[in-house]
Amino acid sequence: MDKNNLFPVFLKLENLRLLIVGGGYVGMEKLSAVLQNSPATKIKLVATAISEEIKLTAAKYPNIELIEKPYEASDIDEVDLVFAAVNDVAVSAAVVKDANQKGVLVNAADKPDLCDFYLSSVVQKGNLKIAISTNGKSPTVAKRVKEMLQDCLPEELDELLHNIQAIRNTLTGDFQDKVNQLNELTKGLVEKK
Repeated sequence: MDKNNLFPVFLKLENLRLLIVGGGYVGMEKLSAVLQNSPATKIKLVATAISEEIKLTAAKYPNIELIEKPYEASDIDEVDLVFAAVNDVAVSAAVVKDANQKGVLVNAADKPDLCDFYLSSVVQKGNLKIAISTNGKSPTVAKRVKEMLQDCLPEELDELLHNIQAIRNTLTGDFQDKVNQLNELTKGLVEKK
């Protein structure tokens, strides 16, 4: 049976430098995803043509640099992560090749075989964030699962997280003692009635 072997991780993207290659619809989609989750991320967007929507969005963020020119390998210098967000197979392949040669992780839109990582569908309720992956097989299914979780998770989850954190800060003992105390306090959250 096929298995999802992706390693789930949450990046502190605001501590990294990001390159987006592409100034159209897909570039805007990637830019929006980044800004929704990590709005202070340092972003360089390179494209031969940059849409008005991207320009209007970038105008609100001093951390976004727009460069209207054709992509070249040196654009990857001094970045930590790359999105190839173009509808051009040759440019996408060049971005992936250059990123791989420079040891920089890359995501090539709609080309799962060329990606080092995928973007997940995200459910967020305050400080709780859940990432959903279908291993690149079906973003539509991930979107539907996201909608289902978004609807069934209560808005009060963030208040619960704050309360548990306050309790956690008062606990004494070694790590295992604290884990046991928190497990005892929270087991009612999952008990079936």
